[in-house]
Amino acid sequence: MSTVTEIQELAMKLPQRSRLKLAGDLLRSLAADSSPRDLLDEATRRDDELDSGKVHELDESQFWAGVNRRRSQT
Repeated sequence: MSTVTEIQELAMKLPQRSRLKLAGDLLRSLAADSSPRDLLDEATRRDDELDSGKVHELDESQFWAGVNRRRSQT
């Protein structure tokens, strides 16, 4: 199971008020100049890429390895 799926499952177990706060925090973390439609289009595009096999999801260790690589390059 992917990390994103695990996080989603855990988030869905939160009380509604906590889920609303989390959703707001996540939305605010995205580019401020993006419209809700832009964000939905991007999410759909990425989901389609995963479904098509064009890209592959990362497990948690792969994700953090990429983050650490980028940090070391700056």
